[in-house]
Amino acid sequence: MRETPTWRIPFGVLLLVVALGLYAMLIASYVPALIGGWNALAQTPVYIVLGVVWLLPLKRFLIWMETGRWSAPVGK
Repeated sequence: MRETPTWRIPFGVLLLVVALGLYAMLIASYVPALIGGWNALAQTPVYIVLGVVWLLPLKRFLIWMETGRWSAPVGK
């Protein structure tokens, strides 16, 4: 456990909330215009993929919040 506090964790949480909000607004603004006429069964996989794709960079972001580096420490 770390002895001294770091600014990266609260900053990272705020940045994550802002980024997810912007991503959600972007998806909610543009995707319905593109696939709104599709059948609901065809729309479902698109929204599932878009709902999960934001998780892809999350591991590196959480590593940065903890260590200050973008990659995992050697040996982990």
